[in-house]
Amino acid sequence: MSQHFDAVVIGTGQGGSPLAVRLAQSGRKTAVIERHLFGGTCVNVGCTPTKTYVASARAAHVARHAAEYGVMIGGDVRIDMARVKARKDEVIGQSRNGVEKWLRDTPNMTVFTGHARFTGLHAIRVDGNDGQQHDLQADTVFINTGTRPTIPDIDGIERVSYLTNSTLLDLTEVPEHLVIVGGSYIALEFAQMFRRFGSRVTVLVRGKRVLAREDADFAESVQAVLAKEGVEFRFGGEPTRVEPLEKGVRITLNEATLNASHLLFATGRQPNTDDLGLDAAGLATDKHGLIEVDAQLRTKVEGIWAIGDVNGRGAFTHTSYNDFEVVAANLLDGETRNVDTRIMTYAVFVDPPFARVGMSESEVRAAGADALIARMPMSRVGRARERSETDGFMKAMVDAKTKRILGAAIHGIEGDEAIHTFVDIMNAGAPYTTLQQAMHIHPTVSELIPTLLGMLKPLK
Repeated sequence: MSQHFDAVVIGTGQGGSPLAVRLAQSGRKTAVIERHLFGGTCVNVGCTPTKTYVASARAAHVARHAAEYGVMIGGDVRIDMARVKARKDEVIGQSRNGVEKWLRDTPNMTVFTGHARFTGLHAIRVDGNDGQQHDLQADTVFINTGTRPTIPDIDGIERVSYLTNSTLLDLTEVPEHLVIVGGSYIALEFAQMFRRFGSRVTVLVRGKRVLAREDADFAESVQAVLAKEGVEFRFGGEPTRVEPLEKGVRITLNEATLNASHLLFATGRQPNTDDLGLDAAGLATDKHGLIEVDAQLRTKVEGIWAIGDVNGRGAFTHTSYNDFEVVAANLLDGETRNVDTRIMTYAVFVDPPFARVGMSESEVRAAGADALIARMPMSRVGRARERSETDGFMKAMVDAKTKRILGAAIHGIEGDEAIHTFVDIMNAGAPYTTLQQAMHIHPTVSELIPTLLGMLKPLK
């Protein structure tokens, strides 16, 4: 017999879980369905676990360089990878269990564990992990099924052991030689952390530089930091063949071969939309597997929304959570919000981090905007000098006529926090002079942002 719900949420990621709770709290009879791990990508294999590894890797890096600060530590710095993993498991376990308990303890909420598929317009079948089958009818459905790693089709791939961003986090020993295929955020974060753990690390980049979507000067700055720490880079090719070795993998690249103890693919992610039975609900995906939505995240089918990584409107935890906020505000709070007006911002959590908001310099130039630009090296920042971490620089672009900030980026110590001074001013629609004339605390990174804005010159 089919069970009727006012709302069904498929997936418990950063958008799905809070939305399900808000719907239930509003008095709607709500069901939430989770196929595998509560909390989604961020909690289980994304932000939370990787940032615990970043923290462990930084602790090792600081310990190795302690003498430069007058702190003497005897002996070599050793990495207990099993303990690094155990700490990560403790952190994500708390978060995952917290999400599940939150959902199960919410009144008006029914939690199903299993795989969900549409069987009709507003009909869903759940093949439960306990072997039970449940048929649901829903007035409204919210799809929040996230993404999974993309594995390239390479000759011999079925015969070798390889790692993804999730399986890499299960290692209990430091790889001798980690080869990473990919040159974007995930690849670079893992490259630095495992180099700091003691691995030899080689990054294979298909193009001519890392971070292909960013300005070349920032990409070169990030690469220079990693190279200084011993990360090796090979550009202009991608693996054409892999074959197993007694201990590891042999990779053919541009007719040369490279042996690795471990091989990691950081070659992008694909939406978990291919096994949802979307056609039964009258939905389709684009060539990338994304579900098309409007500015309020509604699909073309009445009563069905798609939030988070599956809708192509952002692939970050903060965009997923903002999706929840937009949908909840419109459905439950009588507001009219949309994602077209939000200003994109994100960070790459290498050390020092790279953070960006709004347009890049190359995008400003391509738009032909009448703009002003300023750039400042992190060596001008007192906090950076005091910490002996002066790598990187900051940059800002401003519309010459409206005086509004078009975009900004920071590669440098605490740049992932300092970028929010730009984020807030841009969202307020205030002129850059509001930020330029603000008094900031000394000595911080943010205090140099008004100074940066005082250096604006015409973009030529």
